Amino acid sequence: MPTTENLTRDEARERASFLATDTYDVRLDLTTSETTFLTETTIRFRSSAARETFVDLIAPAVREIELNGELLEDPASRFDGARVQLPALVEGENVVRILADGAYMNTGEGLHRFVDPVDGEVYLYTQFEVSDARRMFACFEQPDLKATFRFTVTAPDHWRVISNMTTPEPTPAGEGTATWAFEPTEPISTYLTALIAGKYEGGTGEITTRDGRTIPMGVFARASLAEHVDAQYVIDITKAGIDFYEEAFDCDFPFTKYDQVFVPEYNMGAMENPGAVTYVESYVFRSEVADAVRERRDLTILHELAHMWFGDLVTMRWWDDLWLNESFAEYASTLASAEATKWTDSWTTFAGSEKAWAYRQDQLPSTHPIVADMVDFDAVETNFDGITYAKGASVLRQLVAYVGKDAFFEGLRAYFRKHAWGNTELKDLLVELEATSGRDLSSWSALWLETAGVNTLRPLVERDADGAVTSFAVEQSAAADYPTLRPHRLRIAGFSLEDGVLRRTESVEIDVDGERTEVPDLVGRTAELWLLNDGDLAYAKIRLDEQSLAVAIDHLRDIEDPLARTLVWSAAWDMVRDGELPSRRFHALVLANIEGESSSSVIRTLLGQARTTAGAYAAPSERAARTALTADALWDLAERAEAGSDAQFQFLEAFTHAASTSAHAERVRSLLEGTLVLPGRTVDTDLRWTLVTSLAALGAIDEAAIDAVLAEDDTQSGRKRALTAKAAIPTPEAKAAAWESIVEREDLANESLSAVAQGFSRVHDGALIAPYEQPYFAMLERVWEERSNEIANRIIQGLFPADFGGQEVVDAADAWLEAHPGAPLGLRRPIVEGRDTVARQLRVRAADIA
Repeated sequence: MPTTENLTRDEARERASFLATDTYDVRLDLTTSETTFLTETTIRFRSSAARETFVDLIAPAVREIELNGELLEDPASRFDGARVQLPALVEGENVVRILADGAYMNTGEGLHRFVDPVDGEVYLYTQFEVSDARRMFACFEQPDLKATFRFTVTAPDHWRVISNMTTPEPTPAGEGTATWAFEPTEPISTYLTALIAGKYEGGTGEITTRDGRTIPMGVFARASLAEHVDAQYVIDITKAGIDFYEEAFDCDFPFTKYDQVFVPEYNMGAMENPGAVTYVESYVFRSEVADAVRERRDLTILHELAHMWFGDLVTMRWWDDLWLNESFAEYASTLASAEATKWTDSWTTFAGSEKAWAYRQDQLPSTHPIVADMVDFDAVETNFDGITYAKGASVLRQLVAYVGKDAFFEGLRAYFRKHAWGNTELKDLLVELEATSGRDLSSWSALWLETAGVNTLRPLVERDADGAVTSFAVEQSAAADYPTLRPHRLRIAGFSLEDGVLRRTESVEIDVDGERTEVPDLVGRTAELWLLNDGDLAYAKIRLDEQSLAVAIDHLRDIEDPLARTLVWSAAWDMVRDGELPSRRFHALVLANIEGESSSSVIRTLLGQARTTAGAYAAPSERAARTALTADALWDLAERAEAGSDAQFQFLEAFTHAASTSAHAERVRSLLEGTLVLPGRTVDTDLRWTLVTSLAALGAIDEAAIDAVLAEDDTQSGRKRALTAKAAIPTPEAKAAAWESIVEREDLANESLSAVAQGFSRVHDGALIAPYEQPYFAMLERVWEERSNEIANRIIQGLFPADFGGQEVVDAADAWLEAHPGAPLGLRRPIVEGRDTVARQLRVRAADIA
C-alpha cells in the first residue's frame, strides 16, 4: 500500500493527542454513475492546538475543501490520493467539509458494488475494517477518535437502504430516486459505520431486551436469494444470544435495532457493524449443507453479536488490542453456543477446529505474540489470523480457569460499566479481573500474551506389573525459537475399558509449571489410557505415553466422551505434523474410526485431515494409490451411512474430492446423470456442481458441458462454480487460461478470482501446474504493487505452489526472500508461511517412508 495510505500507530497517537471528534454528517449520492458516487462529509471536532493535520480519504478526486467556513483554494493540491492536508486549525471548535468523488470497489473493500446476473439489480455494501471507511467518506481513520455519524443517502427509490440506525422513511428526490436521512448513531469508531443498499429482501421481527425495550430486527439477502433466507431462525438464534449475553455481562443490549444482511462477494465471514451486521453470502443455504456448516453459521451469528458489547460498545484504542476484540468474541460465542443453543458440543468443535488452527498458526515462522506490535495498518492487515482469533480465545479460556469463571465475568461486568462508549487497552480489562479475582495478572499476561509459540506437554508414566502408576509427571517443552515455558491449569483423566467402552475412571486437576511437574495424586491409580488436558482448558499440544497411545489407536471409537476423543485425535494429528507418527497410520486410523463419530464438525475436520494425509503429507510414491484407496473407502462409508444423513452427505462430498481413477469418474458421472442413487440423497443444485467439478478435475467433462450446467443455474453462485470447474480441467490450455485471468487481467472480482484459483490448483498430477512455480515468484512484486491489499493477498496465497511442492519450491522461496529483504510485511508473510508449509510437508513425507 502507498506510504500515505499506511497510517502508523505513532501518527494516530500524535493526532489523537490534540484532536477529538464530535460529529460526522455524511451525504452520499449513489445515482451519479456506475463507477463513482458523490460523497460529502462535514466533521465537527475540537483541537487543543493551532496546528496542521490531515483527514483520511481514498478517492479519485476531491472537489471542495472547506475549513471553518472558508473554501480552500486548489483542493487537488492538498490531496495525495489518501490524505487531505489541512492548514492550521483554530484552538477549540473546528468544522471541515470535504466534497469528493468516491469509487465503487469490486474487491470487497470500501463500498463494494455488485450486479446480480439473475435480475440485473445493483447491490452495495460496505466493509471498512481495518481502514476502508475512508473509501466512502472523509474521516479521521483511527478507532480512538469516536464520534456520532449521521448518514443521508440518495439512491434508487425501489432500494432498501440500511445503516447503523433504523431505516427512515425515504423522501422523493427526483424521478426514480429517493433520499434516506438517518438519525445520528451512538458514539462509534469509523470502521464500525455501515451502509447496505439495493433490492435486499428477507424477513423482519423483533425481540424484547431485559430492560423492556423492543429491538426491531431484519434478516436480508439479494432478491434472487431471499427465498432461501430463514429469517425467523436467524432471529431466534440472535434472541438466544442477546438473552445470554445480557445476563452474562449484566449489561443491556447497547443498540436500538439489529439488522443482519447476507451480502455478495464478501471477503470475510462477517463484520460486526452495530445494528447492521454483514455476512458472507455462502451462509444462505440454497442447497443441502453439512450440519458443521450450519453450526459455523450460528457460531458466527453469536460471534458478531458478542462484538456489540466487546468491540462496539467498548472499543480498542489502537489495533494492538485487535486480538482482544476477536478472541473475546470467539470465546463468548462458543460459550453461548454450548449453553444457549442446540449445539451443546461446541467446545468439542472448538477443540477440533479452532485450536487446530491456532496450533498450526503458532508453529509458523510468522507467529507472533497474542498482543501483536501493530505499528501501522500494514501490520494490522497481516494479523487477522489464528493467533488473533483462535489462540487468543484458547488463552482466554485458560484465563477463566485460572481466575475462576465467576470472578472472570464479574470483572467483565465492571469493565463494561466503567468503559461504555469509550476506548480501552488490555490493562483496563486486567485491572478489573485482578480486582475480582485477587490474582496478580502481570506475570500471566507477560507469559501468555506477550510471547509467541506453543508448548508441548508429555506424560511420563511408570507402572508396576499390575498396571498401577508408580510415578507420574508432566514434562513441558517449547520450540527452540520460542523457549518460554508457561503455567497451565489443566485436568488429567484416566480411562479404562468397561464393557467395551473407554470411560473416565480417574481425574485430577493440577497446575503444570516449569520443565517437570510431579503428579503424586495419581500414584497407585490404574487406568489404561491417561489423557492430559481433559476438558481442553489449557492451550498446549499434548502427547500420549506409549501404552496410552496404543490403547487409543486400538479403541479410539470406544472413547465415550466426544471431547476426550477429539483431544486424542488432535494429539495424533500433531504427532503427524511433527513427524512422530507416520501419516499412513493416521490415514488408516481415520478411515477405520470416522464411522463412529457423531459430531458433524469433527467428521468435517477428520475428512480434511484424511485428504491431507492422502495427498500433501503422503510419500510421493504412495500418493496416487492412497488417494484412490481414500476414494474407495469414502464411497463404502457413504453407502453404509444412514440414508439422507449428514455423515452420508459428508462422505459423498469427500469422495468427489478424492475421486482419481476412471472407475471413480464413471461413478461420479452416474450420480450426476441419476443412474446411480444413494438412498435418501437428492442431487440438488450445489451437489450437482460438486459432481461437475470432480469430473472436470478428472478430465471427464468439457467446457461445453459445464456451460450447459451453468445455463440451468446462471446465478452468481453458478458462475463461480463454473469458473472453478473450467479451471480444474487437466489440460495445459485450461491452466494457462486460468493463470492469465488471475495474474494478467484485472476484470475478476474478489470471489470470482478465488474461484478460478481453486480450480487451477485442483489437480491429481502436480506436473500440470509445476511450470508455474517460477512464474509465481516472478509476478509477486507486480501483483503487490498493482492490486489492492485484498486482491493481492488472494492471488499470492491462492496460487502459492504448496500442495505438490518439493525442495525446489523451498529453494525458490528462500531465493526470493533473500533477494527481497525490504519487501513489505504483507507480501513477505505469505511467502514465509508457504515456504514453511512445504518444508513441513517434506519432513512429514520423510517420516511416512521411515
